[in-house]
Amino acid sequence: MADQQLISLVDQMTLEEKIAQLLQLAVPFFEGTQESGQITGPMESLGITDAIVSNAGSVLGLAGAEEVIAVQEAHMRKNRLGIPLLIMADIVHGFKTIFPVPLAMGSSWDPSLAEQSAEIAAREAAVSGLHVTFAPMVDLVRDPRWGRVMESTGEDPYLNSEFARAFVRGFQGDDLSGDLNRLAACVKHFAAYGAGEGGRDYNTVDMSERQLREYYLPGYKAALDEGVEMVMTAFNTVDGIPATSNKRLMRDLLRSEWGFDGVLISDWGAVKEMIPHGIAKDEEEAALKAMEAGVDIEMMTSSYVHHLPALVREGRVDESLIDEAVLRILTLKKRLGLFERPTRGADPQAEREIVFCDEHRQAAREAAAKSCVLLKNEALLPLQAEQRVALIGPFAASGDILGPWSWTGSKEDAVTMEQGLRSKLPSGQLTVAEGCGVSTMTGRQLEEAMKAAMEADVIVLALGEDSEMSGEAGSRALITLPQPQLQLIQHLKTLQKPMVAVLFNGRPLDLHGVLDEADAVLEAWFPGTEGGAAVAALLTGEVNPSGRLSMSFPYSVGQVPVYYNHFNTGRPKDAPDAQERYVSQYLDIPNEPLLPFGFGLSYTDFKYGDMTLSTDEISPDESLEVTVSVTNTGDRAGEEVVQLYIRDRSGEVVRPVKELKAFRKVQLQPGEQQDVTFTLTEQQLRYHHSDLSFTSDAGEFDIMVGKNSRDTETRRFRLRK
Repeated sequence: MADQQLISLVDQMTLEEKIAQLLQLAVPFFEGTQESGQITGPMESLGITDAIVSNAGSVLGLAGAEEVIAVQEAHMRKNRLGIPLLIMADIVHGFKTIFPVPLAMGSSWDPSLAEQSAEIAAREAAVSGLHVTFAPMVDLVRDPRWGRVMESTGEDPYLNSEFARAFVRGFQGDDLSGDLNRLAACVKHFAAYGAGEGGRDYNTVDMSERQLREYYLPGYKAALDEGVEMVMTAFNTVDGIPATSNKRLMRDLLRSEWGFDGVLISDWGAVKEMIPHGIAKDEEEAALKAMEAGVDIEMMTSSYVHHLPALVREGRVDESLIDEAVLRILTLKKRLGLFERPTRGADPQAEREIVFCDEHRQAAREAAAKSCVLLKNEALLPLQAEQRVALIGPFAASGDILGPWSWTGSKEDAVTMEQGLRSKLPSGQLTVAEGCGVSTMTGRQLEEAMKAAMEADVIVLALGEDSEMSGEAGSRALITLPQPQLQLIQHLKTLQKPMVAVLFNGRPLDLHGVLDEADAVLEAWFPGTEGGAAVAALLTGEVNPSGRLSMSFPYSVGQVPVYYNHFNTGRPKDAPDAQERYVSQYLDIPNEPLLPFGFGLSYTDFKYGDMTLSTDEISPDESLEVTVSVTNTGDRAGEEVVQLYIRDRSGEVVRPVKELKAFRKVQLQPGEQQDVTFTLTEQQLRYHHSDLSFTSDAGEFDIMVGKNSRDTETRRFRLRK
């Protein structure tokens, strides 16, 4: 359909039909599913009639080719003008084949891996009938207490932006209309949801516009530049106004300044939540403010359908605003080809062949292996073939390693640690004991664990958080392992056996009681369907760990937020003339995180040669070549992530002590040396000044290259103007 045809279609719609297009409802409201008619609890209070459902624009949380076809066909019979539904869901890190959580994918430092994971997730979801995924989440995160850090790719705006682009490319491809194996992506949560006070979900965000633009907006902008079709509003306030009613954020910045003309959707119930926020006295005012802010789709509240008709007729809302929103929704439906093919890629036969196929599981296994981060290794890993291994812990035989937002994934399908290690170790060399639950311990569990450990040469602990301890509404004030797991470590430590800790979790943890007690520690995150197989391949040396942290691990929760690209302060602790007391420091803990951004170990060693610069001065139209030689000095092939940071020595506003500007992942054979060259330009030196202009400063810059944000070599150059 041409755009003029869409305009003509809008002209044929009644006001009520147009407003119903702005409504998104859950599965039970629609005919054709097993849940049809099961409208209870909060859904019952929405006051949704059959007439509204027959004109609704989209459905949330529906999947399965047969059900999607049934729902869409039933809807098309009922809808007067034959306007199809948009089928949307949260496909965050896999559909049925579950990949590592995004924080783990960020730790791969491999955007191509993220793109592949999104492409596979889209293929499985599309053939199962879905049109739109609520991903990627690109919120910058600096507070590991927030449960949704697992859904971000970390604390750095540049790294997040690279992954944002990769996820959008993977989900959408380059021909969304013609490629039925792709989904429309929805970037979220606009804006700054990751900066909630106290790391508490749904909480207040308050920051300067300069900070917002410098650190929190780049990820969203990168997704928009990659052509993302939709944007989701955040639950939080921004500058005292809930994002869903923030006209300056949505209309002025997103629409006018950035030129976004796609669909803007609220998060679940966020329009009505203006009332408890204290910015709307009732649903009528909430509907008014959301529409004025430019929200096209209201998710799972009914303020629009119940109040916009009267607001239009009273002249308080211009009907042209409704028409614009409807046209944006219809345009997306057209782009997905739904007017010609309402069921799009839904195909029960292909679904059976494609979803959870061996090829997809192999890709998930490789992604999981590349996302794990080796945090410590006192010459214990990889395990030796002759060693007897005791696998102990609540995750030893648990399939709860998929993590939050693994919707159609099944714990029963997950490859467990036990299954993974049994496939790698000789028969009879593995014993398994639970040791404790995630948050409980019995005497029998401990007794069985001690017995298994006494008969073994090495103990492998499978520890962490269960999937309910992170994700949405999964904020934690204390981010250590649950006490029974720490007690288990202490009991096993008395046996004086070599001990490896494997961690399954969705956030950086306070690792005291783990990192200091175990001889080796592997951060596996929530690694997904093939997690046990990937971890076993790493522990036995079949795969060499190559992951690097994309979020700092705090020394203590008292440091939080702790992040590498912080400001120096006027009294830095490490200044040459620093006083003993009157500096910016804690009296009882270090300032530095326990493990820095970019950190990760390997089974081989990498030596960096001296860094060389092609020049020590550049103008705005010149570039600087930065070269460092990296040598694999060990006896195993391995991958190193070479990281480049800069520091503006004297800015118009205070600049961070380090900023990641480039990275390169290089594969080196034993003894191999490679020169790694980065090109740095004036554009990479720009930042938002006090007047919000995005420019660079003439003057001196430090350039730092190394294996993580802490361990770098520094050179200095000058930008002249």
